[in-house]
Amino acid sequence: MDKPMTLPFMNSAISSPERADALCRCLSAIRLWCAAPMLGLLAGCDGSPSRNILGSYFPSWMVCALVGLALALAARAIFKALGILEELPVPLIVMLAIGCACTFAMWLIWLS
Repeated sequence: MDKPMTLPFMNSAISSPERADALCRCLSAIRLWCAAPMLGLLAGCDGSPSRNILGSYFPSWMVCALVGLALALAARAIFKALGILEELPVPLIVMLAIGCACTFAMWLIWLS
């Protein structure tokens, strides 16, 4: 009778070569399924969207965030002038939502 085969990466003995081959194929498939998502992450983007402003490259999200902030401040000034600001239940949350909406709208309009 042959000696049981021991796999180098496991301390368990396998009684038949057929079972050893099946186990190796199974472990290879598991390694492949674990490596496939990692390879997908390597593709990534070919470059980040950026804008040349006065000779310096700024990320586009930063420009959109600054525009959203400016529009939120303008909306606050308009709400204050109209007297709506005092009627808002939570003005900070409302202004934050307006700033986010303006930022995302700017992103969609400018970069789409």
